Amino acid sequence: MPGKPTPVFYLAVLGVIAALVAFAVFRSDLLAPKGAKDVAQKIDPGQLGLGDQDAAEAPDTAGITTVKEYTFKPSERLPEVKGTAAYSQMEDNTVKFALNVWAGWSPIIYANSGFRADKVWRTPDGQEFKVELVLIDDPVQMRDAYAAGEIHIGWATLDMVPLLLEGFVDRSGRPRDSSVMPRIYQQVDWSNGGDGIVARNRIDTVRDLRGQTVVLAENSPSQYFLLNMLVAAGVQPSEVNMVFTSDAFQAAAAFNSQHEMAAAVSWAPDIYTLSEVQGNKMLVDTTTANKLIADVWFARADFAEDHPGIIEGLVRGIFDAMVDLKKDSSKQEVAELMAAGYNIPAGETLSMLADAHSTNWAENYQFFLNKNNPTNFERVWNQAYYLYSRINKVSHQRVPFDQVVDFSVIEKLGREEKYSSQENEYTVSFVPKSTTEVRGAEEILTNTVVIHFYPNSWELEKMITKSEDGKEIGVLYDPNVQNVLEEIAKLAGQFGTARIIIEGHTDSSMKGSVPESLVKELSGNRAGAVKQALVEKYNLDPNQLNVDGIGWARPANSEDPLNHAQNRRVEIKVYPAEAQP
Repeated sequence: MPGKPTPVFYLAVLGVIAALVAFAVFRSDLLAPKGAKDVAQKIDPGQLGLGDQDAAEAPDTAGITTVKEYTFKPSERLPEVKGTAAYSQMEDNTVKFALNVWAGWSPIIYANSGFRADKVWRTPDGQEFKVELVLIDDPVQMRDAYAAGEIHIGWATLDMVPLLLEGFVDRSGRPRDSSVMPRIYQQVDWSNGGDGIVARNRIDTVRDLRGQTVVLAENSPSQYFLLNMLVAAGVQPSEVNMVFTSDAFQAAAAFNSQHEMAAAVSWAPDIYTLSEVQGNKMLVDTTTANKLIADVWFARADFAEDHPGIIEGLVRGIFDAMVDLKKDSSKQEVAELMAAGYNIPAGETLSMLADAHSTNWAENYQFFLNKNNPTNFERVWNQAYYLYSRINKVSHQRVPFDQVVDFSVIEKLGREEKYSSQENEYTVSFVPKSTTEVRGAEEILTNTVVIHFYPNSWELEKMITKSEDGKEIGVLYDPNVQNVLEEIAKLAGQFGTARIIIEGHTDSSMKGSVPESLVKELSGNRAGAVKQALVEKYNLDPNQLNVDGIGWARPANSEDPLNHAQNRRVEIKVYPAEAQP
């Protein structure tokens, strides 16, 4: 028949299609990061800011990150400690105090009048000593210098310490060399915007990272930050394809360059410049999750035992500097000292100061000694161990937190009015807002927790009668309720500037037999009971917490809606304090 395609035509068309498919596969292999798993995810250029037809100019993505070059690295634990030795004796009575490029160290830099050992410090009994601030940005190099005795004081975020201990303890968690075990005396800050997750606009909440590729620095606060966010959102770490770089700045550069990546975990200033690029957004940072990453310093156990006066002198000097740094003139002065020590412009170091909140004596007291503080030392410590154990980053048993922390100096200073009169300055006063107003902001994550409520009850500690060994005894209907409340309190505490909605849910066993309004009332009462318990036990701001009764409208599992025990639950939703314009 005239016009009918011939077999040769069909073969030619198939050849063209095969060539296009082969080219697409070849191109995707070129773009895929080394060591990354294949991600079967359709990329929408419009969502990435690459196909916006309304923009008059193409976005400038060449120079917005701190570094331009990056390399990917395979997942690994921290390398073995090279060896331990006694600490080097102090020359000219000078303590070597390691720190990294971070705003949180501004108090010690200010107290020492810079990095050099020029200022004379004094112990409480008047003995003189000096401090040399040693810049060691690489945590592995810092750890090895500490173990070798080349430095006396080390730096870390608290969540990193279990990783550093990997080289100092055996599998049972017992010290291999007790002289180098760290003693943590002081928290210097909370990260206050210095860490965050930047994502593509197609990622609405943390839960949307499931099945996506995220680039970050391994064995760092970035990894701890991401793990916390994922677990809080009900996402298993194994459900996210994590690609690693040597540091957070390289992670930002990789995200900026490879647009198929869904998110990056990095630090300021890169997280803020990246979030302003069309097609990107700040998913969450530590201005919202503001009590998650705590910076601390620690001394070698042998040095601390030999020089308790120096340890106390350092704690006092750092606290006193925090008070001075409330003045603008002092901030300007420390910015110049940081610029000289960090080798970056003073304008940048001045702006860096906002990335960390210095924690005064009162806040240290809450961190170390308040057992009901949902974000205290013990809870951060246990959380870090829990998360790193789940991804096989630590091979040893958990070291008890009280084998590392030493709050004796904090406790001693509390007997002096100079310190005991200080107040916790890192609190937010929430004004009342309706649940509808709170939902006007873009949700960060949803955390589903199950409190097994007795049918038709909102009593958290409901007692029931149970027969045991022929006797009738009273037991809790849900014996795990206090642990669940602690998990909710910890989440609310970590997101100290966020608003929380507590949603109550019921089962649908009486659907069609009772009015829906009755069920909503029951679910609202359940949410209200949780809120009341959190406020009373953990001293949370009641205005931070809103409640909502959902009833049976949203079963926990749409594929198993009649699982009544599972549906008698509470969900915790986290929102920014204010809606974005």
